Amino acid sequence: MKRNNYLFSSESVSEGHPDKVADQISDAILDECLKYDPASHVACETFVSTGFVLVGGEITTKAYVDVPEVARRTIREIGYTKGEYGFDYNSCGVVSLIHAQSPDINQGVSRKDPSEQGAGDQGMMFGYACNETEEYMPLPVSLARKAMDILTEVRKKSSLMPYLRPDSKCQFTVEYDGTTNRPVRVDTIVLSTQHDDFDADEKAMHDKIENDVKSIVIERLVGSLPEKTRELFGDGIRILVNPTGKFVIGGPAGDTGLTGRKIIVDTYGGRAPHGGGSFSGKDPSKVDRSATYAARHIAKNMVAAGVADEMTLQLAYAIGVARPVSIFVTTNGTNHTKFSDAEIANYIWDNPETFPLTPSGIIGKYGLCNPIYLQTARYGHFGCTPYSERMVIGRKRPAEMQTVRFYSWEELDTADRIREDLL
Repeated sequence: MKRNNYLFSSESVSEGHPDKVADQISDAILDECLKYDPASHVACETFVSTGFVLVGGEITTKAYVDVPEVARRTIREIGYTKGEYGFDYNSCGVVSLIHAQSPDINQGVSRKDPSEQGAGDQGMMFGYACNETEEYMPLPVSLARKAMDILTEVRKKSSLMPYLRPDSKCQFTVEYDGTTNRPVRVDTIVLSTQHDDFDADEKAMHDKIENDVKSIVIERLVGSLPEKTRELFGDGIRILVNPTGKFVIGGPAGDTGLTGRKIIVDTYGGRAPHGGGSFSGKDPSKVDRSATYAARHIAKNMVAAGVADEMTLQLAYAIGVARPVSIFVTTNGTNHTKFSDAEIANYIWDNPETFPLTPSGIIGKYGLCNPIYLQTARYGHFGCTPYSERMVIGRKRPAEMQTVRFYSWEELDTADRIREDLL
């Protein structure tokens, strides 16, 4: 490695990781509420451990939600279907400690005029984008997430690695040029995956898993990448598979899981600041979630428009107040316009029709009262391709099919306007 170069690492985890199990249960309950009552107010937290699920928090909704059924269904879809895993959907205990939202909070959030809806809490939220990848995400977290997606697909849809269990995690270390801050090569890959206990000795078991990860997962990953990114996978990459030698006990049986404990995995792998608020289990009146989505959308469209090579955007809110109390922009010295970073922030503030930042405006622009959140808890909140899906939504009787947009905050729909105004 050259003297002025540096290394940066990011991780991702599979949907079977205990913290992600908790996130998915919380978001599945949120989706069930929104499916029947788009005005639901939800702040749902989940704790999972060996054979046990505890769901707590505040929910105010007109919908009926069978919390144990939703939890068990989610756990089954993840793949915890065998008692030998120490945690399975059929036998785990599920306890619900849900109560209604505090009226003190509700009076600050709800308004007769929905456009005046206040933020559900104070706090700061960050959005980020960079042009290292086609999805405008930092390369290390993008690679780690893709590796986890491929491993999950192999586990669920093929017999190539039949010993796989749901829990796994992956970390990529990338070397960057210290002058240009551009990635120059992949340095290290660490991948740990839960597995069945083999009849073979421990070394033979480890060697088999290591070989399969390299020849199946890593090869598929590299083959799926654009040529420019594939070139970063040269000789000499250090690949560490199950470094402890064995990973049979995993999932909630190996470690407790909590909603919101993977907020860096959920965002940008540590490349951008984080306000500290988690996403899963929160309805869109909670700006921890909705304003972070809006900030990502703005930053992504700014970078896609060519305003900068990277952008970090901070929004801050006061509970019960609709408009943010501050907007901050930094391009980390990569600004390509004649405007300062502060002037770009003012541009965002002065164009609320293009960049709605009140809770009501954000919810309306991105369609956030739809049951779209379970997917984000599985495959990441940012960097995914937007898509539409027809689904039954029971807001009317009888229930009807409606088209719902997923990951709408990833749309590149304002880049042309930004380019026209700023470049």
